[in-house]
Amino acid sequence: MIPMEIIARIRSDFPTKFGIPRQSGLVEELRARVVFEPEYRNPDALRGLEDFSHIWLIWQFSQAVREGWSPTVRPPRLGGNTRMGVFATRSPFRPNPVGLSCVRLLGIERDPELGHVLVVAGADLMDSTPILDIKPYVPYADCHPEASGGFTGNTGGRTLAVDFPPELLERVPADKRGALTGVLARDPRPSYQHDPARVYGLDFAGVNVRFTVEGDTLTVRSVEPLPQP
Repeated sequence: MIPMEIIARIRSDFPTKFGIPRQSGLVEELRARVVFEPEYRNPDALRGLEDFSHIWLIWQFSQAVREGWSPTVRPPRLGGNTRMGVFATRSPFRPNPVGLSCVRLLGIERDPELGHVLVVAGADLMDSTPILDIKPYVPYADCHPEASGGFTGNTGGRTLAVDFPPELLERVPADKRGALTGVLARDPRPSYQHDPARVYGLDFAGVNVRFTVEGDTLTVRSVEPLPQP
C-alpha cells in the first residue's frame, strides 16, 4: 500500500452528489474553497501558485469507496446500459477511487482561522471531499486541442433551457443564482431518465430546488430552504 494523506477539503455548495456537474469547468459560475488541513497550512507550500490561472485537484471519491472492483462499468453518458472498461471512463467505482479536476484559481485568501485558502471556479466536488494533492495546470504540456474524446465526444455539449420563475429565483442567494442556473442547464438527471412527470430535488447553497424536465426545457417548481443542522 502507498500511504496517502488528506491535505485539504473542498468547501462547495453541494451537500449531496446529485446535481454536481459531470466534469470540472462545465459551470464556470460555481465557486468553492480549498481549505487545508491544519498540518498543511504552511504558506510556503503555496509560494508561486498565484502565478497559475488553473490548477489540478487530485481527490478521493469518498462516497464511492467499496470492497473490490469491476473491470467494466456502465457510464451514465451511454444511458447506463452499455458497459465500458473502467479505465476508459471516469467512473468513481475504480480500484483506487481517485478523481482529477481542473479548476480555475481565482485567488488565495488569508483566513484568520483557516490559514491560506484557495478560491476556485468550476469545481465538480461535493462539500467536504478530501483532496490528496494539488498541482499547477501547465498549458504547454496539459493542453491538447487535437485530442479525441472517445465515446464522450458527442455527449458533453447538450444543455437545457431553464424556466426559473422570478419569484422562486429570489429565494436563492443572489450570488448563487448564476451558478445554480448553470447547474440546472447541464441537466442534473441521470441520462437514462426521461419521465416528464417526475419531480427531481436538488440541494444547493442552502436550498432545495424541485424541478421537472420535458423535452429540452427544465422548469423549476419550488425552492425551499434546507433544514439547518
